[in-house]
Amino acid sequence: MSEPQEADENSTSNTRWKRTLEVLSVIGPPLTVATALLVYFGWARTDAQAKAMGLDVSLFGYTVQDFILRSIQSLFQPLAWLVVIGLLWLMLDRAVLRLIERATYRTLVHRIAMVVIILGFAYAAVMWIVVVTRPGQVLLYAPFLIAAGLVIGTWGLGVRRRAATPSSGLRATRPRALERALVFALVTLLLFWGTSDYAQALGRGAAVDYQERSGLLPTAVVYSKERLAVTAPNVHEESAGTDAAPLYRYTGLRLLVVSGGRIFLLNDGWSLARGRVVVLRDDGSVRVEYGNPSAG
Repeated sequence: MSEPQEADENSTSNTRWKRTLEVLSVIGPPLTVATALLVYFGWARTDAQAKAMGLDVSLFGYTVQDFILRSIQSLFQPLAWLVVIGLLWLMLDRAVLRLIERATYRTLVHRIAMVVIILGFAYAAVMWIVVVTRPGQVLLYAPFLIAAGLVIGTWGLGVRRRAATPSSGLRATRPRALERALVFALVTLLLFWGTSDYAQALGRGAAVDYQERSGLLPTAVVYSKERLAVTAPNVHEESAGTDAAPLYRYTGLRLLVVSGGRIFLLNDGWSLARGRVVVLRDDGSVRVEYGNPSAG
């Protein structure tokens, strides 16, 4: 191979690497932010569930991947609704723009836009007052409703500006960059707030679900050479060994989860008020037999 050909190949290779690095530099920060959000929402859901069950989330020893998987349920519905609402809003905005381009409807659109502005911002203000005056209560969808009011009011303001100017000057009447940036930042914070509340509500709901459906969890029978002194309700200790080789068996337990080198068990008839979570080390010091809940 001649030297010019090698130089051309090296130059092509360097160009490809530069393009790859440029793409990674663009994708990297959003991907990092998205991963951080997934971890946070997964943690918020798990933390709320753990607190409702009288535990601390750090006991489970969940990894980043675990939190990301647990955040999917928290984000699926909010993201799906945002996509649907965004598509409907885009269709409405295009329809309104076509009306504005017709001089016959421009005055009507201008008046309706004013009504939309008042209703949108007034609704957001009322919802904000409700949240501020009730700080101890969790209003699940309040942040989403406040964000919706702001978006509707801002959109009405943009429509009113476009309707007040001929179509040739629509570009000049677009909202200023600072105005849009502030609205975007505020709406983003409200969506973050609302999604966090929603994730925590899912976590508390999961704890209540364990209370109502603990009988559907896998059964667990624990064998230990040493007495574990488990005092949870409905848990029975039996001797399954001899004096020379003692062995204790514990029944009346249900498997919650195995994570972080620990086994988490619930007692039969577990409840948020009186139930106990039995935590055992998953290091071979005990033997656990799991069974199908329907078999019992």
